[in-house]
Amino acid sequence: MPSREDHARHASTRTHEHRRRIAVEAARLIAEGGLRDYRQAKLKAASRLGISDDLSLPKNSEIEEALREHQRLFRGEEQPRTLQHLREVAVEAMKFFSGYEPRLVGPVLEGTADEHSAVCLHLFSDQPSDVGLFLREHGIPYEERTRRLRFERELGVDVPVLLFAADDSAIDLTVLPYDSLRQAPLDRIDEKPMRRANLSMVETLLREEDADGV
Repeated sequence: MPSREDHARHASTRTHEHRRRIAVEAARLIAEGGLRDYRQAKLKAASRLGISDDLSLPKNSEIEEALREHQRLFRGEEQPRTLQHLREVAVEAMKFFSGYEPRLVGPVLEGTADEHSAVCLHLFSDQPSDVGLFLREHGIPYEERTRRLRFERELGVDVPVLLFAADDSAIDLTVLPYDSLRQAPLDRIDEKPMRRANLSMVETLLREEDADGV
């Protein structure tokens, strides 16, 4: 007769298997369907797999790992080329917005970007409306939104976001006050300060890709 320890071990193994299956399916939804909200992706994946146990929902970091694995297996040649192109677009955009201390963030920096990804930049200005004025002065149509970011675990702040297209690529601008140059918002994946890169760092990434023959 199975012991209590056997039941606990079996339950733990089943939960681990469910987390892995959901992470893999969520990664597929992100890579093939363009779904970018990790929570939405994991909930949709769990529903498709018929798994309703909240303990079986993977962490965002597990989905990120599964996404990288999916790209290596199924898009080993295409994805690196797309990533390189988006980083080239990022460099041009960062030069264009040089007056706003641009920082690259998100999938294009982290290396998981694909054809569905936007080039995401943080711009810094104590007058957020100046960025919209700058775009209008250059005849660039854009869409305005807001985004909630967290600089502390329990504190969310709504910040302005401007969206436009350049070189057939989506550009996503989050406008933050200058003080935010010293403190990055928390990453939605691991809840640590978001990784950000200035222009010279992104140019270095591109040189490394060229050296690797991407």
